[in-house]
Amino acid sequence: MIPASRTVKDSQSTITELMIPSYANFGGKIHGGILLSLMDKVAYVCASKHAGTYCVTVSVDKVEFLQPVEVGELVSLHASVNYVGRSSMIVGIRVEAQNVKLGTVKHTNSSYFTMVAKGDDDKPTTVPELILENKEQVRRFIECMRMKEIKQAVKEKMDDARSQIEVENAAEILKDERCKIAFGVKV
Repeated sequence: MIPASRTVKDSQSTITELMIPSYANFGGKIHGGILLSLMDKVAYVCASKHAGTYCVTVSVDKVEFLQPVEVGELVSLHASVNYVGRSSMIVGIRVEAQNVKLGTVKHTNSSYFTMVAKGDDDKPTTVPELILENKEQVRRFIECMRMKEIKQAVKEKMDDARSQIEVENAAEILKDERCKIAFGVKV
């Protein structure tokens, strides 16, 4: 039986992986897609531990690539459930790369994954409440609430803008932008 509530610690997860040459791009750095895939994996592990069920990724927000990751480094992805809704969770992820030869650790990436718990019927299912045990966890929960509010406000604003934009006025709207219209709109 899934408990009614869980602490942040109950589901915190870390995955560590060696960065091998096949993960590198032509510039010799680790592909961003490799890191995103690993972030998705640790987000799933963390969310499913909290929810006690299968979870899916519904959005990825604020992916920041702060520093490149090198072949040979150990990458550790640290994930915590920062926020829970009815069936959704926001998982915060911090990625660090360790150069074992030099003994250095650098923060390379941060991201937020919104995950939704699925029941056996493949429909969203209720997740346990989150027990916040310190000020940092409270801060993160509130921060995620605000991120959700801002995201919703932007979506509503874009929906409004989409209905108001007239392509016929595009030449005027885009006159100072770095683009050219190459179809039947008068320029």
